[in-house]
Amino acid sequence: MRARGNAGCPEHDHQYARPVVPAGRTVIRDWPDTSTTNAVLLRPRHDLVAEDLVAELARSGTGTQVFEQRHGPFQQYRREVSRHGSGWRETTHYRLLIPWMGWVFALPVRWYLGRGRAPRRHAGPARSSNPWWAPPDRLDERQTLVLGLLAAASMSSAFINTVFTQTVAFAADDFGVGSSGIGVAGSVVRAGIVLALPAAVLADRIGRKRVITIVAWAAPLATAVGAFAPSFALLVATQTIGRPLGLALGFLIAVVAAEEVPRSSRAYAVSLLAMASGLGAGVAVLALPLADLAQGSWRFIFLVTLVWLPVAVDIARRLPETTRFQLRPTEPPRLDRRRFAVLAIVAVATNTFVSPASFFQNAYLLDVREYSGASIAVFTLATATPAGLGLLLGGKLADLRGRRRLLAVALPLSTAFIVVSYSVPGAPMWASAFVGGFLGSMAYPALAVYRAELFPTGNRGRVAGLLTASALLGGIGGLLLAGVLLDGTWSYGQVMGLLALAQVVVVIVVLAAYPETAHRSLEDLNPSDTR
Repeated sequence: MRARGNAGCPEHDHQYARPVVPAGRTVIRDWPDTSTTNAVLLRPRHDLVAEDLVAELARSGTGTQVFEQRHGPFQQYRREVSRHGSGWRETTHYRLLIPWMGWVFALPVRWYLGRGRAPRRHAGPARSSNPWWAPPDRLDERQTLVLGLLAAASMSSAFINTVFTQTVAFAADDFGVGSSGIGVAGSVVRAGIVLALPAAVLADRIGRKRVITIVAWAAPLATAVGAFAPSFALLVATQTIGRPLGLALGFLIAVVAAEEVPRSSRAYAVSLLAMASGLGAGVAVLALPLADLAQGSWRFIFLVTLVWLPVAVDIARRLPETTRFQLRPTEPPRLDRRRFAVLAIVAVATNTFVSPASFFQNAYLLDVREYSGASIAVFTLATATPAGLGLLLGGKLADLRGRRRLLAVALPLSTAFIVVSYSVPGAPMWASAFVGGFLGSMAYPALAVYRAELFPTGNRGRVAGLLTASALLGGIGGLLLAGVLLDGTWSYGQVMGLLALAQVVVVIVVLAAYPETAHRSLEDLNPSDTR
């Protein structure tokens, strides 16, 4: 029997030579000959990959069955099941291309392809019984390519958005600036979001890829100039340009992800990209000990920004334009003002607390707990890095169980633990920071995915930019208020407790006005895209 193969080679009966297997990975496992094993092993998979039986090379029961990918993430895939002694030998050849993030999934994919699996009675064309670490929907090769590139861009964006926050306390000490000045600087840098709004508008007009490519180049270059700033004011000026470009990269990444992934995996995509952002921010944290080398050595951290230029090269080469943008209606739809107002309120209220809690953490550890740059790096990595698992768990739960219930539980608990971390020393501070970060990470995918889901393709980029600006306005207000109170008689714990009241507003608005969007297509949520 003749069958197609990933290498384009015909498959003949078992008396002929075996076909040449394409380059990639191979997993071999022997199985006993039992009814349970046979029920699974000799049928096409419908999990991470959907298979077709393309060849039975002998009908006597002693030959080989060949399965190939019908739908799935692999560039090349072939599974052969043949008799081996008194049992079966399963040999799986595959090649999986996930740019920049392939190392994260290499071992899980290999283990999953080699282990046993339960029979699946009803498998749709895309939905699958995927492993816990995979999205609820089965992805295809294009979607995995896009997510890998977006993850790399997320690392770049996060580093750029984090580097000033991580270094401002050291730069302020170098230039003799107090807490109030730090708060003003943070507000000015955030106000630079107006520079990112043209990118949002252009993305709706000329395409996501072109604009993402531009800002992926411009953001690290502009941020790196901060290394040469002769004064605190000029340092702030450079970051007022660089950070908004990094923000533009970030919100356009979210737009592309929402338009490319299947309906029941959008929150998972947000969680994956947020984990990548955590890695990018972690690079900034790992670079923090450079600030301890000498007076003014914080400048070296800004030069590290240039390591993200290869990401811009890769995006320019391989990121495709989204299919939804190519098929968008010629006339841009009107903005749903009610939806925008609801999401803007949540964005403002959320960042009224989150921005100061993030921005002043290093200053708190430096001034109150007397941590060094290296100690701050250890604290941040120890409490924030494991919390990345909360992103994966939260994204999966938001896709499978819904967004609103998750937010109602995770947001208030996260806020309470973060406030505690600013109020107690020692081990309780570390533990509460970890738990607060973990729960906040769980809530993030469910909250962030709404920004792209509730608006049509023709103004999705513009809305993403405006909502980011709204979030920064909330952050500016929170930073200014926190800076003034901290320069007065208020403690860090008291300030964070006051700002935490804004999170109560978030929970109320989410429960009262947010629709449930899990398992619904973007066209269902935005009927104007179907006209």
